[in-house]
Amino acid sequence: MSITYTHRHVLEDHITGFETRPNANHLSVFRRPAIAYVLAHAGHESDVDLALDMADGLSKRICGPAEWLAVSQEMTPDNLMRSLTSIAGAAVLDDSDGRVLMRLDGPHARKILAKCVAVDLHPDAFALDASAPMLIAHVSGNLARTAEDAFELIVQRSTAGTVFEEIKEMGREFALTAGFA
Repeated sequence: MSITYTHRHVLEDHITGFETRPNANHLSVFRRPAIAYVLAHAGHESDVDLALDMADGLSKRICGPAEWLAVSQEMTPDNLMRSLTSIAGAAVLDDSDGRVLMRLDGPHARKILAKCVAVDLHPDAFALDASAPMLIAHVSGNLARTAEDAFELIVQRSTAGTVFEEIKEMGREFALTAGFA
């Protein structure tokens, strides 16, 4: 007997029945992003950091000293892993199935996030392309500013529902919509 598995996103039930046509303020959930955890071996920190900056098709998110998340919406997890394992001095772990990527964008994105994070999101304090590990709605995650009024959040799969519901609630006064990207 053969069993066929169908990919089902962890937030599928949270988004069903929710207004999905994008409003000015919108929370997008990516179905199949490629996410890898990258650690630099001692003495190779700057080489790995530079290699991640130079890599095509991925974004680097800071997790800590010599630790990054490599995120790609263009590559498959296998292709991302192939490109990252060629970096000398790096240990790489595919975390695509263990994390959820969401993007909050719109003119009130900062105000919505300010209710969920304890970080100054002013453009002077949290510049474009900045990222940091932090608590997002009381859950450990990673926040990155990707555009003037856009932020990407990466959280563990097991806590994605909690973060999604919290952001949805905090965005209610701004008519926040949500849907799959």
